This record gives sequence, C-alpha cells and structure tokens, in this order.
Amino acid sequence: MIFGTGIDIVDITRFERFLAEGKDSLFQRVFTPAEIEYCGRKKRSAQHFATRFAAKEAFFKASGLGLRDGMSWKDVEVVRNDLGKPRLELHGRAAAIFAELGLKMSHTALSHDGAYAVAMVVLER
Repeated sequence: MIFGTGIDIVDITRFERFLAEGKDSLFQRVFTPAEIEYCGRKKRSAQHFATRFAAKEAFFKASGLGLRDGMSWKDVEVVRNDLGKPRLELHGRAAAIFAELGLKMSHTALSHDGAYAVAMVVLER
C-alpha cells in the first residue's frame, strides 16, 4: 500500500554556482561524505549533487513531514546498487520515523536533462 509520494525538481545551475563559489559548508551540511565523494568524481558533479538534493526533498515530501521532527539532510542518503539503480539509505531520525510510520519500502527515481534535475520517491507501508 502506498503511504506517500514526493517529487522535486532542482535547477542544476544553482549547484554549479555553489561549487564555483566554494560553498563547502553547504555541501557538508546537506550531503554525506559518501555522496560528496561520489559526486565529486563525476565530470558534471553539479547535476549529481542536484539529483541527490531533489531525492532528499522528495523523501521529506513523501513522508508528509517535510524537514522537521528532528530529521536532517544527511539522514537521507542516495546510494546505488551494483547496476547503478538508486535507492535511499536512511539514518538517524529519518530511519526512526520510517519505522514509526510502519513503512516497509521506498522507491527512488532520479533524472536530469539540460538545466534540471528531478527525483521521485514512493513510500510503501
């Protein structure tokens, strides 16, 4: 049974600007070390940061709570399986809320084209 859906779209040029301006504290606050390492290796790292940011926002929307109740940006991490399929790995308060809500599964889709990155998250009970 579907509990919630969330979708978010991000302008990749924002992340290009953040990278150019050296906004390291922003990246440290929003992304896990593994996400920073993964995106930093990519030729167009801004689009990878943008899709991960969109996925985090989409999760907060799907949960119905937004970024509150003690959750932080780094509680939601985008990881990939061996074939490159993205999934969310939840930590801290996000993992606790996921369990408290009786949620069993999350599904994540990421995409980018031109200046935009988009992510969708579906949460199941």
